[in-house]
Amino acid sequence: MAKSPKVNVDLKAWAEGVSTQFRSLDTKDPSSWPLLPRFAVFTFIVTAIVVALWFAWLTDKQDELTAEQEKEVKLRDEYKVKLAKAVNLEALKKQREQVQQYVTQLEKQLPSKSEMDALLSDINQAGIGRSLQFDLFRPGQVLVKDYYAELPIAVRVTGRYHDIGSFAADIANLSRIVTINNMSIVPVKEGALTMDATAKTFRYLDGEEVNAQRQAVQGAKKK
Repeated sequence: MAKSPKVNVDLKAWAEGVSTQFRSLDTKDPSSWPLLPRFAVFTFIVTAIVVALWFAWLTDKQDELTAEQEKEVKLRDEYKVKLAKAVNLEALKKQREQVQQYVTQLEKQLPSKSEMDALLSDINQAGIGRSLQFDLFRPGQVLVKDYYAELPIAVRVTGRYHDIGSFAADIANLSRIVTINNMSIVPVKEGALTMDATAKTFRYLDGEEVNAQRQAVQGAKKK
């Protein structure tokens, strides 16, 4: 049986040949370089480009990852808030009912437009019932707010100290909301006192007045 021929590779000579190709290279004319240096430079450039693109891609992905992590934290916070609301839903419903009942109670203390005359009569009767003399009882200009109207009334009454105090208490105990502002009391003859004040009463707006007020506010914002 024939034996296969042996191949002898002179590694030293091969290394010397490779080293020779990298000697005395003209850096100004790479086209004149031997094949191996040119291939090595080409491989280096391609590798550098691939590595640069790889890191650039990783940087973009890192930014996306950071944004998604921040989004996750935000969503978790929102979830916790909504979970807390869901857990306390029944308690919140009860609080809402209590607030609605309180608002309804307050609305009952505000007269309607048609009840204002009766309220003014109650204020006048409260003074007469305490034997006070009305020197002035003059309703002023109605001031319309968002959901209610305010009516100031200039009042001047004359009487004894205790009667004036009782009159103020009677005003406070009316079923409707009436406040006394800018009060001034001065003595007059024979131990009597004169009180100048501004009584303010309030009423809620009807549907047409609320719509008119909203349109006026919107018109002012557009300007």
